[in-house]
Amino acid sequence: MSRTAAVAVDGGDLTLGGGLLAILRPALELVAPDGVVALRSSSASVRHDLPSWCRLERHDYLGCEAQADGSDVHFIGRGSFGVPHDSDGAADEADPHSGFAPAGARIERGGPRYPFTLNRRQAVSPAQATRQLYDQAIAAQWDAGRDLPWDRVQPLSPPVERAIGQVMTFLAENELSALYVPSKFVARMHPAYAETAMFLATQMMDESRHIDVFLRRARVAGGRLGVSSVTTSRSLLSLLELEDFTEAAFLLSVLGEGTFLDLLRYLERYAPDELTTEIARRTRADESRHVHFGVMHIRDALERDATLARRLEETVRRRAATLYGVGGVPAPIQDALTIVAAGSDAPAAVARGHEAFRELLSEMHEGRLKRLAKAGFTSEQATLLSELHTPNFM
Repeated sequence: MSRTAAVAVDGGDLTLGGGLLAILRPALELVAPDGVVALRSSSASVRHDLPSWCRLERHDYLGCEAQADGSDVHFIGRGSFGVPHDSDGAADEADPHSGFAPAGARIERGGPRYPFTLNRRQAVSPAQATRQLYDQAIAAQWDAGRDLPWDRVQPLSPPVERAIGQVMTFLAENELSALYVPSKFVARMHPAYAETAMFLATQMMDESRHIDVFLRRARVAGGRLGVSSVTTSRSLLSLLELEDFTEAAFLLSVLGEGTFLDLLRYLERYAPDELTTEIARRTRADESRHVHFGVMHIRDALERDATLARRLEETVRRRAATLYGVGGVPAPIQDALTIVAAGSDAPAAVARGHEAFRELLSEMHEGRLKRLAKAGFTSEQATLLSELHTPNFM
């Protein structure tokens, strides 16, 4: 052959309308724009049809050479309007016109613009670490019906049963917010950073399971749900109204779910039965992943943005302002946690339960300080943020 081709293919006697394009088009995709494909063909119709097809598809028909065996070798230069070789799908800033194309896919030009708003890597989270968390979450999934000892639960004394019902109501209500808040952002997240959306999907699955388990536990032995307080409602609405993903991850996963780790540990410590102990243990393991994600995301974001710490402080202050006048933990949950730790409503036991509850508040504060320091805040910033955190825990 007198021409140099990057790729050579044999089309046999196929015509353009009879399957030849299934060989030719992939071959053209293998070469860069202006690269040449050599096509051997024994079909006479290709001599007439191929130049027209090349004009239509904006490739360059470079001619053909007759071969001694009666076949032809056609030379086609790939045009510059085909699918680019390099995709920006995994870039620091992704193109909204790439739609749902996975990272690494070659994207044909001319697609519609998708309404993604989280189009920058720094707006989501580090890819490799998030993928590892996703893998851990998949491996750690558990079954609420199969893996918990529902068949061994026994009725508790009425005061403790009511307290468990109230705690489970409070947990379910807060977990509903932890289900809905991430769901706001998944549809805004560019698929180039799908590992973050995928991890959030596991988080939402965890929260769904937790809600189911908490509500079942409240009712399993003839119990009932407790009170939903105005404090809880106001606090959770302030989470749902957030429109910035980093602010939401900070308030929900670092401060809120982080504080819930201490609450679940408390419940595990003072649980009145095996079922409650196991529920607290398993849900705490799930929540630990959510908190790890939040801390990782905030730490990475703080390293990239010197103004972020101040912005997050202002977010916490605004949220605290929505709860102005709230003196402390909602009374129903405060009383319920006291009775759970006491194990009864006997005065001497309640005194011990009250002391355990006071210790829990101190543990929550210390835990927040540690998580905030791990996320990258100074000790002064961490103290301020922890003290401003909602009395609703989440």
